[in-house]
Amino acid sequence: MTEPIRLAKHVAAMVPCSRREAEQYIEGGWVRVDGVVVEEPHFRVTDQKVELDPGANTAALEPVTLLLHKPVGIAYEDQRLLVPANRSKDDASGIRTVKRHFAQLASLVPLPSQASGLAVYSQDRRIVRKLTEDALHIEQELVAEVSGQIAPDGLALLCHGLAFEGRPLPPVKASWQSEKRLRFAVKGIPPYVVPWMCEQVGLRLTSLKRIRLGRLPMAGLAPGQWRYLQPGERF
Repeated sequence: MTEPIRLAKHVAAMVPCSRREAEQYIEGGWVRVDGVVVEEPHFRVTDQKVELDPGANTAALEPVTLLLHKPVGIAYEDQRLLVPANRSKDDASGIRTVKRHFAQLASLVPLPSQASGLAVYSQDRRIVRKLTEDALHIEQELVAEVSGQIAPDGLALLCHGLAFEGRPLPPVKASWQSEKRLRFAVKGIPPYVVPWMCEQVGLRLTSLKRIRLGRLPMAGLAPGQWRYLQPGERF
């Protein structure tokens, strides 16, 4: 029986190339063992068929940002939906999915568990810094389904005049989309405050969805699906 060896060692001898280059081929999703992509350099092989895909390269993997349509009832930090099978078929980024894209993702600009909508997870330090340090200055667009009868001056009060935990809230853009649906555009107000805001004007929130972060809309993403942030897209 052939002694098992690390896949990286096998690829280095097969190409030939350095061990580090072999690891980059493997981690980049370019290597197949018996027809199946294997992305772990330490994977052990014996007499299996090992192939390098045409067009393979050793370019370092760039950090990625994933945009998810978070369903109701899923904790924001729960990243179980971020798997290849849930990638949107309409993702036009052209990025090849590899396992490393799902490692060390920071959960940014949280949503409550009972809210749905645009969620952001990133490996990119620039994105993490922007959505952390500049979070108070990034506008969020939220759609709220409500029940009850709004107070006579309720819409004006929602826009400006409420104080939460003793502090005045920043100005808000609030408008009716339909008889039971309010649109909010807020800066510096976390989504979890919106139910409380509705209560102050006689309304009860029945559902909340974030449809935009900054300049980035959620358009086209079905619940539970994700896509890559494309080059050129900005928050």
